[in-house]
Amino acid sequence: MARYTGPRSKIARKFKEAIFGPDKVLSRKNYSPGQHGPTKRNNKKSEYAVQLMEKQKAKYTYGVLERQFARTFEKASHKKGRTGENLLKFLEARLDNTVYRMGISPTRSGARQLVSHRHITVNGELVNIPSYSLRPGDVVAVREKSRTLEAIVESVKGRSSKFNWIEFDAQSLSGKFLDYPQRDQIPENIKEQLIVELYSK
Repeated sequence: MARYTGPRSKIARKFKEAIFGPDKVLSRKNYSPGQHGPTKRNNKKSEYAVQLMEKQKAKYTYGVLERQFARTFEKASHKKGRTGENLLKFLEARLDNTVYRMGISPTRSGARQLVSHRHITVNGELVNIPSYSLRPGDVVAVREKSRTLEAIVESVKGRSSKFNWIEFDAQSLSGKFLDYPQRDQIPENIKEQLIVELYSK
């Protein structure tokens, strides 16, 4: 299960967005990383560079590496509807992302770890694959033995449901993936059309 393990604050500063969650470094250094960061001119980027940055932003946001991202895009391109919207729907349907959306973990990387360490069940069965693709109606829950973990208890404390495509009960630590979300329901600021244009070249 490959994942990005490099510096996170540098990536956040590169995109000028808190991609990996709240970042004190980003608020303190709101300019691009590197020795010329504060004084670097904002040269006009080519169309390809803008498209590439959007793709990279989506990859880092959802914790997906290039090969897996390309496979997800291919799957989205063969499904009816807009390819860009389908791509985001499939990324949102990942098990680690759904655990994060439910509030079981405050970050996607934390959600990925919970799944990998066998703390999460899908329809009553243990699943330890973060990229597992959920289908509408699937029930996601914290397994019985893991419900007293301090990290999980603290994360769900006072949590209220924020996403229409997910149901979650903080008492039972279980929820349901109701359906794939619509584009306007997804809070991530990703220009999926630019990603489609990049892969179409």
